Amino acid sequence: MKGSSAQRESVSIGLISDTHGLLRPGVLRLFAGVDLILHAGDVGKPEVLQGLETLAPVCAVRGNNDHGGWAEALPASRTVEAAGARLFVLHDLQELDIDPAHEGCAAVISGHSHKPLLVQDGGVLFLNPGSAGPRRFTLPVSCARIDVRAGKVSARLLEIPEMR
Repeated sequence: MKGSSAQRESVSIGLISDTHGLLRPGVLRLFAGVDLILHAGDVGKPEVLQGLETLAPVCAVRGNNDHGGWAEALPASRTVEAAGARLFVLHDLQELDIDPAHEGCAAVISGHSHKPLLVQDGGVLFLNPGSAGPRRFTLPVSCARIDVRAGKVSARLLEIPEMR
């Protein structure tokens, strides 16, 4: 990647959460060509992050099911600067302890619920890509892509295709 994500005018980001140790081949296809990958926790095992790193640099946070030395190295939350936009990443949205608009965040990215969410509130985009890991109940298996251009954030939720 030429130049850091913070300095570039345009950045494409793959967003994933709740893999619970499973990196589906469909994710690798959906994230082809991204500049950065954000993992919003419940990674499950470090091999998931290693697999994602074959595509692009990865920034991850620790989820409530991430344990062990590798997981302890992950922060509970982090702020990522990308193409003039500030993105706040944490696992459980219920643990959000900042005012994202006041902090200048364009987006808050979370996981935990396994339910995809894409909503604007108070000028901040709240995005949960849903779960990319083992299927839970009738919830979709999904991820998301974010495009940041000159500080403006747009996103779309993506259902991960079943590979046969």
